[in-house]
Amino acid sequence: MKLRRHRRKGQAIVEYIIIIVIVAVAALTVMGLFSDRIRTIIAGVASTFGDNKAAAEVDNNKSADILKNMDKDGIDISGE
Repeated sequence: MKLRRHRRKGQAIVEYIIIIVIVAVAALTVMGLFSDRIRTIIAGVASTFGDNKAAAEVDNNKSADILKNMDKDGIDISGE
């Protein structure tokens, strides 16, 4: 009887892990698809609350361009 209960508990844990993985993959997909739009919205909010020149420049750069200018450590080497 204990073995059967233990198997069910293990099955529940595996099911929770599968759900978490599905949610994480979905979140990463959405962030990948809408990253430029999200950055634009955040830059707009930041420029509304303060005079921030860097926030205004965000609209001109695409995520793909920023990623191309990064080295292996994730540091922007373009100097922008």
